[in-house]
Amino acid sequence: MRKSVLLGLTLSSLAAAQQATAQEVRLRLMETTDIHTNIVPYDYYQDAETDAFGLAKTATLIKAAREEAPNNLLFDNGDLIQGSPLGDYKATIDVLEEGETHPVYQAMNLLDYDAANVGNHEFNYGLEFLNRSLAGADFPYVNANVYKAGGKDPYFTPYVILEREVSDEAGGSHTLNVGVIGFVPPQIMTWDKSNLEGKVVAKDIVETARKYVPEMREAGADLVVAVAHSGFEAGERGGMDENAVSFLSLVEGIDAILFGHAHSVFPSEQFEGYPGADLKKGTINGVPAVMPGFWGDHLGVIDLTLTRQNGGWQVTDSSTEARAIFDTETEKALVEADPEIVRAVAEAHQGTLAYVRSRVAETEAPITSYFAQVLDDPSVQIVNQAQTWYTERAVQGTEYEGLPILSAAAPFKAGGRGGSDYYTDIPAGTLAIKNVADLYIYPNTLKVVKLTGAQVKNWLERSAGQFNQITPGNPDQPLLNEDFRSYNYDVVDGVTYQIDLSQPSKYDADGNLVNENAERIVNLEYNGEPVGDDQEFLVATNNYRASGGGAFPELDGSNIVIDSPDENRQILIDYLAETKTVNPSADDNWSFADLPGEVTATFESAAAAQDAVPEGAAVTFEGPSAKGFGTYQITF
Repeated sequence: MRKSVLLGLTLSSLAAAQQATAQEVRLRLMETTDIHTNIVPYDYYQDAETDAFGLAKTATLIKAAREEAPNNLLFDNGDLIQGSPLGDYKATIDVLEEGETHPVYQAMNLLDYDAANVGNHEFNYGLEFLNRSLAGADFPYVNANVYKAGGKDPYFTPYVILEREVSDEAGGSHTLNVGVIGFVPPQIMTWDKSNLEGKVVAKDIVETARKYVPEMREAGADLVVAVAHSGFEAGERGGMDENAVSFLSLVEGIDAILFGHAHSVFPSEQFEGYPGADLKKGTINGVPAVMPGFWGDHLGVIDLTLTRQNGGWQVTDSSTEARAIFDTETEKALVEADPEIVRAVAEAHQGTLAYVRSRVAETEAPITSYFAQVLDDPSVQIVNQAQTWYTERAVQGTEYEGLPILSAAAPFKAGGRGGSDYYTDIPAGTLAIKNVADLYIYPNTLKVVKLTGAQVKNWLERSAGQFNQITPGNPDQPLLNEDFRSYNYDVVDGVTYQIDLSQPSKYDADGNLVNENAERIVNLEYNGEPVGDDQEFLVATNNYRASGGGAFPELDGSNIVIDSPDENRQILIDYLAETKTVNPSADDNWSFADLPGEVTATFESAAAAQDAVPEGAAVTFEGPSAKGFGTYQITF
């Protein structure tokens, strides 16, 4: 009798365990983001193979991750069709035709993506090119916060509900309805104003989520995955936020967030101390979240445990990781490229190589950007010279002829979040298209704004926010504000000026006015004379900046007087081709103001930059630092 009772209890316990197991499903979500047409592991700017990036490498991780988890979904989070010379090649040279499949989708269709979202750079070549490109995807695209002009009808499909058969831990089969919704920064209306104005409008990410997530639930979504091309910031919500993931995680009904845009990795120590971030668990305010870097250098993985409760599926556990393709500490490849992906884009890759290797001009000296953030620099100077050259011709015969012409440009490749190899380094000799694309990496178009002297000064005050305040007598002070993006550090040529770092910055890294009376820009002169507040100038720049990109004061598109359709990069090519031979050198039109005593500060650049310190510069190499960078000291 006792044996029967024990047997009954054992069978009962086993049945209960089986029933509990049958109520659990393990689901893996995978994400790529910010590929920027880096499909093959090849650095077109250096014209060399690389182990550090490329979707063909990520593909190997994707296939391995699928083997580990039979219930899986794969998503891409945008900034896909622009960003490398291959993207430019298909947009401007071997132009994508109607019905042709873009190389990025030739590759991605082989990987069986389940859905994708658009990023802000998808709009760089215009809506017509974007739509032609998206037509080649064998998977659905979603975006909820971009609307047709008028703001009533969504421009894209806001969300999809994917019906998938999944198996539980006991081997049983279930139908799972996975809702997928996408978002993009509403700032696209500023960044690509010339492509989008009058055609679409963009709305707030969080408010859009609050509108659609309940609708998705009502439509039968068991699970809601937000694919947000938006970063994670520690600040307060202001509405129409560019980086809204923290606030998005508080929207009820979202079960997981796949994000991007910021070219960073989450979870990682970079986000230590961010409100709501659990780096060990990989959650933001309790919501599983991942951001897998950029250019395919990581694969984002979220593993969810779904438990059947009250007739629905609930996320009861999760884990998150960003899997790397390259070990930055040892500088060794962790995976090989998937040959199928490489073969898929071979034709476009070869065409891109021929394009980037074509000759433009000759340079008598090397051009590097190692010190472009701390010294007047030839890599920025040459862009400003080309923009000035173009503008002088553009204003001939117009009412603006005769006004002083200035030019503003920023260092695009300046290390930072791009890594220790993310610098321009062009040797003396032939300048090819690849070198020009290395100097000017974005497909911006040239715009000329009309400003007063006071506005020019304020422009420079905003740029000077790149630097920390420096205190005499305080050793080893970091010179650069890590939150400030190098592409917002504009150098304005045509005037001379100094930056007084003993003063606080007038603007913070996001362009907010924080010290109204602060004045870092001193000795601002034009032709050796002080610039008057009411003096009028023309300033050549790009569409991003002229339309308000970077939150520069008084730049909102309203003062554009030359609205050129020509790309800044093509203007640089034309200038170099006409010049034929250049001897790039900085004219030292800006410098730091002297500080009392001997004052020093430190900054990072590539370790290799120690051999490229300009003669006479008060810069010394202090030694190696983390992740391939070097530490340098500058004396004021």
